[in-house]
Amino acid sequence: MLYYLTQLEHLFSPLRLFKYISFRTLGAAATAFVISLLLAPWLIRKLQDLKIKEMEKDKRISELEKESKVNTPTMGGLMIIAATGCSTLLWAATANLYVWLTLGTFFLMGAVGFLDDYLKIKCKSGLSVKMKFLAQLVWASIVFAVLWSIPEMKERTCELMVPFFKSPILNMGLVGGFIFMVVVLVGASNAVNLTDGLDGLAISCSNSVAMAYLVLTYVAGNFKFADYLNVPFMLGTGELTVFCGALLGAGLGFLWYNCHPAKIFMGDTGSLAIGGDIAMLAILTKQELLLVIVGGVFVIEAASVVIQSGYFKYTKKRFGEGRRVFKCAPLHHHFEFIEKERALDENRPPQLVETVIVTRFWILSIIFALIGIATLKIR
Repeated sequence: MLYYLTQLEHLFSPLRLFKYISFRTLGAAATAFVISLLLAPWLIRKLQDLKIKEMEKDKRISELEKESKVNTPTMGGLMIIAATGCSTLLWAATANLYVWLTLGTFFLMGAVGFLDDYLKIKCKSGLSVKMKFLAQLVWASIVFAVLWSIPEMKERTCELMVPFFKSPILNMGLVGGFIFMVVVLVGASNAVNLTDGLDGLAISCSNSVAMAYLVLTYVAGNFKFADYLNVPFMLGTGELTVFCGALLGAGLGFLWYNCHPAKIFMGDTGSLAIGGDIAMLAILTKQELLLVIVGGVFVIEAASVVIQSGYFKYTKKRFGEGRRVFKCAPLHHHFEFIEKERALDENRPPQLVETVIVTRFWILSIIFALIGIATLKIR
């Protein structure tokens, strides 16, 4: 909205600042951060009053006598969605179609997560996997149809870009392009959801990915940078940089209250929204496979669940008894087992283990994000 003040720059020359994506990105990040900090105390109290909170202890780690997180308010993703959405609408050029596709993904995935959280709390059973997949499939169909209708995006929607290569290596065709989009959307949203298991873990890793795609969207939307770095130039995607700034600011604001010991959890409301939107940023900038590197922590967490489940089923069928590769999955719980057992042996406070694991995973996510950005130059 503020972008359109540039039409009045002949009356007040400083208004020309709103032309620049870099300036509006900083403004969006700061605005989202402030909104998060101001909104959080009210939201926490409201969720407590409505009894929207964790009802059961995580059975996977009960053997460790982990401090119960029961009664901690959940659905904190509402704060991230509100702060990011308001800030984006304030600072971005709202006539941009890509901004609306991104916000639409954010709100829809957040709504699916909200319904899932609500049903878990009120009915003891959330949305089925089929219902979640159906919602993601319907939205992916809408996005694909919209992109297919845009002349400059029609061909690129079906192209497969691979990191370290200057040009697309494959045209997947109409059906292949659609299936690929669904896989990216479903995979990213579920990967972030699986990572959300320790205080501050999912949001800290999401912040690193948001920062990386802030750079990637800026490059993809700038003809000179895109041409110099040999990446697909996507006219209009530069405005997504403003969204990434807003998401980063909201994420930092949420982390303020979500760091250990967490005063609020994001729930599926936040994890599905963030995961789906990260996927949409990758799709719109044609950097889908780069998401495997940038979101390396999410990929590892999801892979650990697949490996654990697959190996357990295989050994149960083969030997009559299920065996495990990890002590627990997702992977952060595996390290939690190991570190708490080590802490007890060394007479160290086990309460610090969660912070140690989250900090190390965050360091890894920053490294993965930097490697992802570096691939722009290595082509």
